[in-house]
Amino acid sequence: MKKDYYEVLEISKTATVAEIKKAYRQQALKYHPDKNPGDKEAEEKFKLAAEAYEVLSDENKRAQYDRFGHAAFEGGAGGGFSSMEDIFAHFGDIFGGHFSSFGFGSSGRSSGQTYIKGENLRIRVKVSLEDIVKGTEKKVKVRRKVKAEGVTYKTCPTCHGQGQVLRQAQTILGMIQTSTTCGHCGGTGQVLDHRPEGSDHNGMKTVEETITVPIPAGVMNGIQLKIDGKGNEAPSKNSIAGDLLVLIEEQEHEKLKREGDNLHYDLYISMPEAALGANKEIETVTGKVRIKIEAGTQSGKILRLRDKGVPSLRGGVGDLIIHVNVWTPKELSKEQKAFFEQMKDDTHFTPNPSKEDKSFFEKVKEMFS
Repeated sequence: MKKDYYEVLEISKTATVAEIKKAYRQQALKYHPDKNPGDKEAEEKFKLAAEAYEVLSDENKRAQYDRFGHAAFEGGAGGGFSSMEDIFAHFGDIFGGHFSSFGFGSSGRSSGQTYIKGENLRIRVKVSLEDIVKGTEKKVKVRRKVKAEGVTYKTCPTCHGQGQVLRQAQTILGMIQTSTTCGHCGGTGQVLDHRPEGSDHNGMKTVEETITVPIPAGVMNGIQLKIDGKGNEAPSKNSIAGDLLVLIEEQEHEKLKREGDNLHYDLYISMPEAALGANKEIETVTGKVRIKIEAGTQSGKILRLRDKGVPSLRGGVGDLIIHVNVWTPKELSKEQKAFFEQMKDDTHFTPNPSKEDKSFFEKVKEMFS
């Protein structure tokens, strides 16, 4: 079972953004690969700290995590990195000058080398209530930029592969040296060497790719899923592809209304059915069920079918709440009017609520409890 993100960073659930960043920096520096060469356990803790920071430093992801826990990010919804390079592409600025960007001891990468991450792509995916209850997969077509086949890069002649340019200036305080990102290569240390035919000025081309997006059961409208490495690539030899961010757009059901993990259904019955009782067929997402309406059922009565709602991302299943409404006819025949005229003063038709007949406010309170 994955460790709680707040425990990973050793912070409280009320921690501020500044406290979260400070805690992550402490954990990252403690378990940084440069400081723990060859230590696989330290590397895993380093990755887990980055994963926790990615979620808790983002307001929307943190709110989802607080509500649903790790289940909120099943199916690649957020949290987790595909590589160490990906972590530094995201949060390299947090380490300042304490470590080289990718100087992982014996990894063979040169100190100071910068990896650039491509742009993320964002799409919307419409899902039905049936999809949400059962969980599904959606195939989407995405147009993304990738490096053209045969493209090559060479060391930037301006910064000589360092990604940084040193400048010295004489001031009244003496000689001052500053380091800035190389404007020629954008800090990657690499520039285009060979551009294949059909590619753009950066050696990139646009391709259409069909991507399978897993939709976990219980997702909600507005939740954002993340598919690692399916965004645009960056025009550099030292690059990491961006991510595909999938925003869930929940479509309304014709008869069922969702409220969290519960579903609501309005059932209309006739006055004879309310008085005499009846068996009614109710539509649920997983099929139809029959329920019994007791004789003497009052309008506004609430029935609850356990575990007939929406699966929760935290586990368990919500309920189907049925709101019984007694339908009063707007037009009556002559014979029907005569019948009700006769029954108007009958004691059986005189309202006489008992303690068991809850008020509207009591029903609402019960429904949300």
